[in-house]
Amino acid sequence: MKSFPQSIAVAALLAGFVTVAVLPLHAEETGDQGFVKIFDGKSLNNWKLAEENQTAWHVEDGMLVCDGERCHVFYDGPLQPMKDFHFRCEVKTTPGSNAGIYFHTKYQATGWPKYGYECQVNVSHKDPKKTSSLYAVENVADPGVKDNEWYTQEIIVKGNHIELKVNGKTMVDYTEPAGKDAFSKDFERRLNEGTIALQAHDPQSKVYFRNLEVKPL
Repeated sequence: MKSFPQSIAVAALLAGFVTVAVLPLHAEETGDQGFVKIFDGKSLNNWKLAEENQTAWHVEDGMLVCDGERCHVFYDGPLQPMKDFHFRCEVKTTPGSNAGIYFHTKYQATGWPKYGYECQVNVSHKDPKKTSSLYAVENVADPGVKDNEWYTQEIIVKGNHIELKVNGKTMVDYTEPAGKDAFSKDFERRLNEGTIALQAHDPQSKVYFRNLEVKPL
């Protein structure tokens, strides 16, 4: 077999090093399996705080942390508005805490979000609607997780179907009826399209979120 000139071999070797260096950077930016990171772990870039009690949210060691009076932070990046998608993140609650993950919602300067649905975040708060409940629609009594431990929450929306998972286990499998009426004058609780929002509920509810990702479907 004819050998390559030394210069070509060196160039090929260098090209291999360049490829190895670039791919992990690309993977870090876009996640894997088609997921896109929507929180950079360093700032609130691509997120918009409600106008009330903005000190309830801060970024700490790669995490979004809430520990104050009611305030919602809304994803405001290029993937929204979202219709069909697969969202996932890691969540850690503290004893007695309550929070939520809204989807198909819209930015609101104040108040509890009117539009979309809420995936409950609550392991030991007095509210009987526990983590991964589709709040006030299909409620979960025991999500099988503990305070002060990370768990993975997934929200999958496709057409009129919603699936909520904790640590890979389906907790809610809900199909919205055609022509469903609004839940009330204050809360739509209907699918349309929109964004993701995280909820700071009260000063005693310290909750951590990290590795927030979305895959459009």
